[in-house]
Amino acid sequence: MKSYLDFEKPIAELDTRVAELRATQDGSSDIDIEAEIAKLAAKSEAMLSSTYGKLTPWQKTQVARHPLRPHFVDYVEMAFTDFVPLGGDRLYGEDCAILGGFARLNGQRVMLIGHEKGHDTASRVKHNFGMAKPEGYRKAIRLMEMASKFGLPVVTLVDTAGAFPGIEAEERGQAEAIARSTEACLALGVPMVAAIVGEGGSGGAVAIAAANKVLMLEHSVYSVISPEGASSILWRTPEKAADAATAMKVTAQDLLELEVIDGIVEEPLGGAHRDPAQTAKALAAAIEKELAKLSKLDAEALVRQREERFLAIGSL
Repeated sequence: MKSYLDFEKPIAELDTRVAELRATQDGSSDIDIEAEIAKLAAKSEAMLSSTYGKLTPWQKTQVARHPLRPHFVDYVEMAFTDFVPLGGDRLYGEDCAILGGFARLNGQRVMLIGHEKGHDTASRVKHNFGMAKPEGYRKAIRLMEMASKFGLPVVTLVDTAGAFPGIEAEERGQAEAIARSTEACLALGVPMVAAIVGEGGSGGAVAIAAANKVLMLEHSVYSVISPEGASSILWRTPEKAADAATAMKVTAQDLLELEVIDGIVEEPLGGAHRDPAQTAKALAAAIEKELAKLSKLDAEALVRQREERFLAIGSL
């Protein structure tokens, strides 16, 4: 079932009309309205192309948060094979907001780690809407260290509004866990590629995204704070979120120009949620390409490249 965003309402109206006409045609073989259906379908496709060709940063934020956008478990199923999940931080407990384990990418063994938001009410509660607690980041550290021990490249899929801000997370050392996870990324002696596949929110994202190469899906967003949060601070109201999104340059296109990220992975027309399989295929190919380049570097060169890459941010 399709789910339309507010700015897609004209497209939704056309698609609804097409569906109604098809139902009418199916119900009566005496009526031939195929020409009208084709005309409306073409108009819908053209409107979709036009709309997505000029999305504003705020609209891209909405697409990145789309309820049907593929998440970590979807990419595991469509882009990777032989996934063996590993749980627990060996210090406190399990955190379902960050998942990880051994996997294969086109036959190559990797350590795969990423945020999982969930798709329905029950799974979203289980995965805490992708907002990890300290034990989630400590689990990520454990898995990265394991990958380094066995010489496996690390692949991370980032999709979080931010780390969990609850009091229990603060009591268990949220800031320290995020800092340690970021440090673990930077110190890895194996190749690491991160991909922002939805939202890349604040330190909760950076904690598993301080990689040799950072990719973003075309309609993903990456920022130090949510547009609503920035709006509340700057204008004392969340209603200026659209202005904040533009000012913060949260889109993949802006961040590539600023050299915060290294590449953009194209999404199907209308966003990743319209064709998750095609999105997964394109993402897997992009990650595999980057890993092939990084495999030529030794441990010392990988650490140095990562250090130089992040120190250079902001120098433009």
